[in-house]
Amino acid sequence: MLSRLFRRLFLEKLTAAYQAGRLQFFADQAALAEPPVFRARVAELRKVEWVVYAKRPFGGPDAVLAYLSRYTHRIAIANSRLVAFDGERVTFKWKDYRAKGEARYKLMTLGADEFIRRFLIHVLPDGFHRIRHYGLFANGRRAENIARARQLLNVPAPQNALSDIDSTGDGESRPSSHPCPCCGGRMIIIEIFERGCSPRYHPTVPNRVDSS
Repeated sequence: MLSRLFRRLFLEKLTAAYQAGRLQFFADQAALAEPPVFRARVAELRKVEWVVYAKRPFGGPDAVLAYLSRYTHRIAIANSRLVAFDGERVTFKWKDYRAKGEARYKLMTLGADEFIRRFLIHVLPDGFHRIRHYGLFANGRRAENIARARQLLNVPAPQNALSDIDSTGDGESRPSSHPCPCCGGRMIIIEIFERGCSPRYHPTVPNRVDSS
């Protein structure tokens, strides 16, 4: 079974890390630093049936975008869930996942102050980003990592490659010619408005996804 295979591999790696001195224990777990105690705890874990959560892989880029959109383009509560407001209290719909069928959908009424407090819990503090890039595309070393990857793969850099900074001939970087006034990143020009002409580009309005 997958759970037993995962349990064996996990405990083997955990024991190897302990023997290499890479684990530290504090507070209530300080006793695990003693080898007999640690071995006894690992032996107990081997007798427990583990539960490994696994799901089928995404079936293509459309499925990946549909999954990510529920987290990148959602809000704390959609307007469709707001039922009533009498000036002091807000009534809205919510899901009770312990219930089944139509009984899952219920109504809740909160004072305006409490409703706003709960809503603001879902608002990121200033300076935090909802989506972060890791690995090769981490902002701190993205250009360096991609250049190194091309070098290892023996792939030449494309002549028209776009980067976050404009490179000069002497290898030094200079600020973007069109920096974003908020984050300082390079802005992509979609259209330049000409005097006396109407804009030709009309942005599409994305469909709001509410997965709550």
